Amino acid sequence: MHVPAQKNAVLRGPHPTQLASPIPGRVFFDRPAGAQRGLTLAALLWEVEAVHKATSNHEDFGAPPERAPSRLEHALPAGMRDFLPEEAERRRTLARSLTGALELHGYGLVVPPVFEFASVLERGLGTLPSADVLRFIEPESGEVAALRPDMTPQIARIIATRLQDRPPPFRLAYEGTVVRRRSGRARKHRQLPQVGVELVGVAGLPGDIEVLEAAKAALEAAGLREFVFDLGDAGVARPLIEALPPSLRADATAALMARDAARLDALAQGLSPMLSRLARTGGTRADLDEVIAAAEPGSSRDSLLRLAALHDAACARGFSRHISLDVAEVRGFAYYTGLIFRIYAPGPGEALGGGGRYDELMGRFGAPMPAVGFGLDLDALSVALESAGGASRAPVPRVLVVADATGARAAELRAAGIVAASHSDPATARAHARSWGYTHVVEGDALMVLATGARVAYSVEPLKKREGA
Repeated sequence: MHVPAQKNAVLRGPHPTQLASPIPGRVFFDRPAGAQRGLTLAALLWEVEAVHKATSNHEDFGAPPERAPSRLEHALPAGMRDFLPEEAERRRTLARSLTGALELHGYGLVVPPVFEFASVLERGLGTLPSADVLRFIEPESGEVAALRPDMTPQIARIIATRLQDRPPPFRLAYEGTVVRRRSGRARKHRQLPQVGVELVGVAGLPGDIEVLEAAKAALEAAGLREFVFDLGDAGVARPLIEALPPSLRADATAALMARDAARLDALAQGLSPMLSRLARTGGTRADLDEVIAAAEPGSSRDSLLRLAALHDAACARGFSRHISLDVAEVRGFAYYTGLIFRIYAPGPGEALGGGGRYDELMGRFGAPMPAVGFGLDLDALSVALESAGGASRAPVPRVLVVADATGARAAELRAAGIVAASHSDPATARAHARSWGYTHVVEGDALMVLATGARVAYSVEPLKKREGA
């Protein structure tokens, strides 16, 4: 999935305050000062905009800036990285919390290969530019292969081939790393860890609501409480753009993406005043009702009604604090066939996930069925959790046992489910333990807490209680 708080500050009020949005051209409105609210969009957008401004002078194009020689004798390729033990453990814990929540919703985990034939992957790349794909010649076959830039086409292939004898619907989850050419001002890495799902075989509102609920449950399982789903529908803008002369469509799409209503009025003069109205529309249910009332009968109005029904169904399932609407969403409307959404939270300065409906995807793999899904960017989600103060948890006990000649004490701890290793040199044990993230040191019959230096009589029980806390 391309990865791509309640925005309840996007609310109508008697004296709304207009906020400049870092999402190009978006204008939102905050409630009057002192009004009761949850997470305000103001706080979210100001933080995102600060990140945007801080990175706006750093482009990924052209020659890299000069820098001091690296201390690493064996440097990594640009955009690649290692995860050292502490970070790898945090990342694994986050992925487990997400996939565990998705499994509770019936999504079975699959593990696709890290590369495939490019001709297969490119059938389902959707909005991802072809230039972002890293290709190479597969030596066994001589065919062009590609490192996976997105897992959605891989899931589509698995369903169309390996699972073709099973009945729909298909509920599949994935967790792994995709690799892309670096793009975007703030993107430092091209190795992107993701968790996501694909729901194939469930059409319309039931499928859309199911994936939104699964995404919300996963975020909450990870410890995130303030986030917003920004919902749009590809069918709103598409017919209006297609009604324009071909020579105007690209400019009109760019203007709508930038919410440039004046430019849209000039481009579509006498053709489609609805385009500029979409660009001026806010993100509340009341704003959506006004657009619906002004829309002429047809597919665009039908899509607006579909978006309204989704909004109402989601609010009935506990999303009221977590929804904003975007009737002018055009990113990927040539790929998506209905719902489009992105997920935002304070901290990352970019979407931490997104997805939508792409009912034409499975047909490209010879198995036409409706499909909807989402992906979560674990890098952005980690930043959001740190920003919210939810990433720091009580450390899991890790015990270094000094001079354990027979290994019996370390074995006793491991049998109780506690991480334990032996260290032969008492003189260096504490320094070694601090360097490698151990929480306790066992020296003879004493158990020392490294953080405080406190010493108590050795016993497994206190460590077991802490492990289960």
